[in-house]
Amino acid sequence: MDVVGVLGGMGPLATIDFMRKVLDATPATRDQDHVPMIVCSLPQIPDRTAAFRGAGDSPLDAIVACGQRLTQAGVDVIVMPCNTAHLWFDEVQAQLRLPMLHLVDAALHEALALAGANARLGLLATDATIASGLYINRRLAGSPPVQWLLPTAGEMLEQVMPGIEAVKAGRLDVGQALLAEAARALGRRGAEVLVLGCTEIPLVLDATACGLPVVDATAALARQVVTRIHPR
Repeated sequence: MDVVGVLGGMGPLATIDFMRKVLDATPATRDQDHVPMIVCSLPQIPDRTAAFRGAGDSPLDAIVACGQRLTQAGVDVIVMPCNTAHLWFDEVQAQLRLPMLHLVDAALHEALALAGANARLGLLATDATIASGLYINRRLAGSPPVQWLLPTAGEMLEQVMPGIEAVKAGRLDVGQALLAEAARALGRRGAEVLVLGCTEIPLVLDATACGLPVVDATAALARQVVTRIHPR
């Protein structure tokens, strides 16, 4: 089996969540059936949203250094269970020179399969992920453009970003309340499926809390990893 390198720590709980979802998605009946993973979890990688805003250091060098530890350990493919870090995906892959699975592509595949080509997708993500167009401008080969519904500026400021920050701080109940409020607002405006485009968000939100079907980007990436290791 290929050994999967997990370039983690962005944030630490999201990294653990990703690993658990890989386990849950694996058709295993014994230890030896599970996906071999080597994890480098470095929470000290500079904040990706702050860097995008121009208010903090670029995370690129630290992400590459983390990836180099994985390459030295002998991994065959690398994943980053952090949506906003994918703003530097191409540069990271160019420097590491290893195959990397793209989290946003994994999420879009599942969203289109669930919602259909003409559905309206809601997106919950960091302001950097939304403002950069990481999801909005991403296109899958052969797929039509996606109709996106986004939180308002006020919802981002008062609910989404404080909700994500609360999850990172371990205040999961606060994070859930704030993020669920933003999710339900997207549903009221016509979203048929909600993409959870930040790896902190699925730690506290699911379809029941949101009131509409969800695509968990973390779980989508986990399933893509399992498909690569256990092709059907």
